Amino acid sequence: MTEAKLIDGKAIAAASNEALAAEATAFAEEAGAPPCLAVVLVGDDPASAIYVRNKGRTAEKIGFRSIKRVLPADASHEAVASEVAALNDDPSVHGILVQLPLPAQVDASAIIELIDPEKDVDGFHPLNVGRLAAGELERALVPCTPAGVVALARDAMGDDLAGAEAVIVGRSNIVGKPAAHLLLAENCTVTIAHSRTRSLADVCRRADLLVAAVGRPALIQGDWIKPGATVIDVGINRAPPPADASPDARPRLIGDVDFEPARRVAAAITPVPGGVGPMTIAMLMRNTLTAAHRQFEARR
Repeated sequence: MTEAKLIDGKAIAAASNEALAAEATAFAEEAGAPPCLAVVLVGDDPASAIYVRNKGRTAEKIGFRSIKRVLPADASHEAVASEVAALNDDPSVHGILVQLPLPAQVDASAIIELIDPEKDVDGFHPLNVGRLAAGELERALVPCTPAGVVALARDAMGDDLAGAEAVIVGRSNIVGKPAAHLLLAENCTVTIAHSRTRSLADVCRRADLLVAAVGRPALIQGDWIKPGATVIDVGINRAPPPADASPDARPRLIGDVDFEPARRVAAAITPVPGGVGPMTIAMLMRNTLTAAHRQFEARR
């Protein structure tokens, strides 16, 4: 039996970043300064610190200016808000990202709403959410992971996704809902399923494009997948090492799809890790450059 093609998110992201580097050079020559991404990190959560470091490294590698603002874990809501306000007012900063999650004393929704929508490179501000829902993609800044999902789907299925039946398992504001809007814009027929969907397996079996973004390890079984479908696995879950692993083996990262059985049925599938993750950062860079161009044009 033929195994599914692995959709190489690392390679696709690298190609995207290479193109962005050339575009960033051209922008800097015209605008007199490179695109600038500012990231606000509150606290010392190890995973968040790694994400922030990776974003900064990628930005600098492709010729962006990268700013990191680190506040202590006990920083007040007002302190975080003040940092965001300062970055909003800085014309040299084109993109602002506040790393989530935030400590309990900081109101994350209120902080997101404080970010200038034109600098909201995460695409989480209500104005950008509304623009996406209204189909105004030319004005929105789109959430990065859903944008990466669409880019990976195009790589596997071709640039024309029109008519494909897409099933998204997961209804979060960060992935599921915005992915649905983006796929509707691609003229897919879209179903959003979730943990309470009746006959979830049957719904998944309809999908030409199955996006798993529910946060449950190996929920999607191989026999839930339509033969020849494309599977984009957004899940990142920690699982114990295999039973035969050495005593000092680290936990594994696995997705929301039971990978090996799915690989024997699907036509194409993303690995975890190495699939959606690299594309999320690549789309963040794309949003930053888009925001930089818009702000430069608005000031002319």
